[in-house]
Amino acid sequence: MSAILSKSCRKCSLALIFMLNLQFSSSQDFVDLKTMIKNNGKNLGKEYTIVVQKGGKNIFLAETDELKFKSPSPIGYASAWLSAALVMTFVDQNKLSLDDPISKYIPELKRHMKGYITVKNCLTQTTGLDIDASGVMKVAQKNKFLNLDEEVEFFASKRLIVDNPGEAFSYSSVGLNMLGKVLEIISKKSFDRLAAERLFRPLSMRTATFYNEEGNAPNPTTGASCSAFDYINFMQMLANKGMFNGKRILSENAVNTLLTIHFPDIRARFTPDNTRDFQYAMGCWVEDEDENEKGMIFSSFGPLGSAAWFDLKKKYFGAVILGDAQNYQKTAMIDQIRKLIDESID
Repeated sequence: MSAILSKSCRKCSLALIFMLNLQFSSSQDFVDLKTMIKNNGKNLGKEYTIVVQKGGKNIFLAETDELKFKSPSPIGYASAWLSAALVMTFVDQNKLSLDDPISKYIPELKRHMKGYITVKNCLTQTTGLDIDASGVMKVAQKNKFLNLDEEVEFFASKRLIVDNPGEAFSYSSVGLNMLGKVLEIISKKSFDRLAAERLFRPLSMRTATFYNEEGNAPNPTTGASCSAFDYINFMQMLANKGMFNGKRILSENAVNTLLTIHFPDIRARFTPDNTRDFQYAMGCWVEDEDENEKGMIFSSFGPLGSAAWFDLKKKYFGAVILGDAQNYQKTAMIDQIRKLIDESID
């Protein structure tokens, strides 16, 4: 009897330890979400944060001892939204046009019959270049290139044109990473420095960076790290038409451009399974529209990894940041977390 009681106590102790390590804070009822998180702690792992804000207040928070709310973590394909916004800061200053062929800045592309790809094609994943679908599925993969020059050279010489630019959607890192080099050429500054100067500092994103600690090229598509709170600062700026804490970060026109579906009826050559019902704007997905076909729910995530989104209908922001190894099971878990959050908000 005492052995059974001891075993039972150990189980209770382990459950209590987990409950103590996972910190919840909520201003309204998220019972189903809390239950789901506690029941799936092993699958979620030891490093994640969840932040939900509405009306300027945190309405749901969850963190683990291993990853705190203000701790930076790789955000995978959610990096693409940040990079797209960075490109638009150059458009705002008339240093770049969406209709510019990127061969204007990288003449080598012309020599490989890729001279018609525009800035807009790169932002909307419609370059027409062949992609490595298996590579796309590796979230925040380590960049094997020493710099963006090497990467652009690889895309120019090794990637085939399989569609005319603007005729098909293929989700990949090709377009944004080529644009990263374009920004470096225009500014004569590194991509990670540009992101810090033009986005992260003005938005008080103190933990955010594109710096590659291994000394390789920054990855505009999957290479950012930041905290959940910092990412929500970025989304608040977009929802507020380019303003943040009284400062103009992007023009209203630039924000509208970022959040617009530019190719609504385009053929999809490749799109991740968990995005098949969505449309793509620039660096983000449009998950729902109103009766006037205006986007209402915007998100940034990929086939694996962290997710961030904001809902203009229910007027809230959400971010789920994972810090440890990621897999398809966790992608499904994030989808379930998002569903339960949405069901809990009026």
